[in-house]
Amino acid sequence: MKSLSRTTRKNLVTYAIVVVAFAVLQTMVLTGTISNSLRGQLIPICAYVIMAVSLNLTVGILGELSLGHAGFMSLGAFAGALFTKCMETAIPVTWLRFLLALAIGAAVAGMAGVLIGIPVLRLRGDYLAIVTLAFGEIIKNLLNAVYLGRDSRGFHFSMKDTIALGLEEDGEVLIKGAQGITGTSKDATFVWGFLLVMFTLFVVLNLVHSRTGRAIMSIRDNRIAAESVGINVTKYKMIAFALSAALAGMAGVLYAHNISPLTASKFDYNTSILILVFVVLGGIGSIRGSIIAAALLTVLPEMLRGFDDYRMLVYAIVLIAMMIFNQSPKLVAWRERTFGRRAKGAKVRKGGA
Repeated sequence: MKSLSRTTRKNLVTYAIVVVAFAVLQTMVLTGTISNSLRGQLIPICAYVIMAVSLNLTVGILGELSLGHAGFMSLGAFAGALFTKCMETAIPVTWLRFLLALAIGAAVAGMAGVLIGIPVLRLRGDYLAIVTLAFGEIIKNLLNAVYLGRDSRGFHFSMKDTIALGLEEDGEVLIKGAQGITGTSKDATFVWGFLLVMFTLFVVLNLVHSRTGRAIMSIRDNRIAAESVGINVTKYKMIAFALSAALAGMAGVLYAHNISPLTASKFDYNTSILILVFVVLGGIGSIRGSIIAAALLTVLPEMLRGFDDYRMLVYAIVLIAMMIFNQSPKLVAWRERTFGRRAKGAKVRKGGA
């Protein structure tokens, strides 16, 4: 263990936390010692953990505030669910169909991240936050207005209603506007959620500690200094933003294959803010903190369901207490020592590393 670098040891601890948590919960599921309500939260927890880690890549590592992360999640969710619904008969193998749906959802969300990032990443600070917030709301409203069907003649698209699709008797409505997509097979499992969380951690942690990750963090710390040593700011910001969007799309696919009906209203402004709360309370830039905060805050409202009259009050008090505790000087200093966060103004070698 001593021969391993400090970064490798920290990464292994993060992986170990996730593996141990999965082993304990999976054992409880197999032995039947877990409540039905908590069992139903396992896949959403995995989806929100992926969302929190992916948003931390933009907010904590890149240093840009995004308020439209749920928009990328919705694009991945609808793309993956639509693929599954269309290919349910053609691809009867569940794991293969779900794997292809994940790839399609991640690709669609990633391409949207590139298209949105081209104009948006020219902005900074509050302006970037406002534009990404608008993007999330635009996506939600567009998905609410979309009607898509298919029959023997092919696919039919409308922004009015199902009648405007003009389907023949053998036709099927795939997307029903505000009613979304119904009847998607529930291919997602807790094991799939665990594997996707591990994949997300592997991608993000390796990126953060790579040459590209150091270039991204140098842009966060001092944009002018990064440009002065030849770092392509636009390129590295686009890499972080697009990868964050692709991982959010993957989380959306996982979420979509666990819930029915899938509606755009589930990915509104409040969802984006909730993911941001996970990142802030877990510690901006702390991947391990994002995992813990996402898991705890997803389960907490369900655990407090017995306190119907005071549930939201207790939830708010816990959030405030976590915020105060998280921002205490001693904890901040400990987190910087433990997670090795780069101090502002750190020098960056020429060439981006």
